[in-house]
Amino acid sequence: MLRVTVAILVLAILWMQYRLWLSRDGMQDVWRLQRAVAEQREENRILRERNASLEAEVRDLKEGLEAVEERARTELGMIGEGETYYQVVEDRPDVEKPDKD
Repeated sequence: MLRVTVAILVLAILWMQYRLWLSRDGMQDVWRLQRAVAEQREENRILRERNASLEAEVRDLKEGLEAVEERARTELGMIGEGETYYQVVEDRPDVEKPDKD
């Protein structure tokens, strides 16, 4: 009787170890979830940095004219009052120049 009880207990322990380490809802699931949490934390960190950058840009646009002027110059090609706009055109190597002869 004692041998049967010990054998049943050993089999129960082996079954529980199998379920813990090798089954789909055991440690494999824990490790998968840990990887998913780490990936989500990294994505959250990147998004926090992006949000901080956007927040700083919004603050600059609301508070200072320098940011608005910079945007107007770079994105819209505008110039300030009393300024002169110069456009520099460089020679293109694929276009032949006429001879001065």
